[in-house]
Amino acid sequence: MDSKQLALKCRELADDKKAENLVILDVRKLSSVTDYFIIATGTSAPHLRAVVDEIEDGLKRDFALRPRTREGGVGEAWIVLDYFDVIVHVMRGDVRDRFDLEGLWCDAQRIEPGAVEPVPMRPLKPKARRIPSSKPKTDKPPSRRRIKPPAADAV
Repeated sequence: MDSKQLALKCRELADDKKAENLVILDVRKLSSVTDYFIIATGTSAPHLRAVVDEIEDGLKRDFALRPRTREGGVGEAWIVLDYFDVIVHVMRGDVRDRFDLEGLWCDAQRIEPGAVEPVPMRPLKPKARRIPSSKPKTDKPPSRRRIKPPAADAV
């Protein structure tokens, strides 16, 4: 999955938990640290936790992705999930107004989810378990050894 698909998936998961004012900023041309910022607002500490947990659990369940780091915790007003190419900021409205990340990164292009058609992502498939058979194998493939022609002096 590329970074744009990951950003769109994070936005979708945050939207599933009713995060407000969702914004995706494309900072590839402005920053060497990451490709995209997702900024979302939660209305309370439990709402922030629910949004963050939905993103973490959804990406872990469907794509085996875990954040490299997580900053902020229970009772915090700002929680950051770092997925290397995508950094997710979930914060209360007053904190978002105070730090104004959109203003700091005003040169970044905004990605609107309706304007960009995401490439379908394939979830991880569980590995098939091999069950040993009780029957002996009788159909062996033909040997791939090269048969040497008889020596000329043997004739």
